[in-house]
Amino acid sequence: QVQLVESGGGLVQAGGSLKLSCTASGRMYSVNDMGWYRQAPGKGREFVADILWNGGTLSYADSVKGRATMTRADAKNTVYLQMNNLKPEDTAVYYCNARASTPETSGSLAPYWGQGTQVTVSS
Repeated sequence: QVQLVESGGGLVQAGGSLKLSCTASGRMYSVNDMGWYRQAPGKGREFVADILWNGGTLSYADSVKGRATMTRADAKNTVYLQMNNLKPEDTAVYYCNARASTPETSGSLAPYWGQGTQVTVSS
């Protein structure tokens, strides 16, 4: 079973910065990609950023482009999301996502989610 553990959330003033971390553990045949999503109160979960494990191609939502940088540490199965110039509208629970193939999925790709980390930006 794949487990994703996020950390790094907190309360920050508008214009400030935070760096979120997500570490994947468990038996995985391969990882297709890892990403970040967020869910604000009363809204659906939305895509924030993603990185393809082979090749490192990055994707960002328009709402964070230029303010967010996603990186990874392969040896640690860890991804990071550096968020700068935070805005009140960035307030949300941030979830880490991984699509991986595992013995439990018989080698097929399946999505896995972390428990989420709260980011609150005060104005």
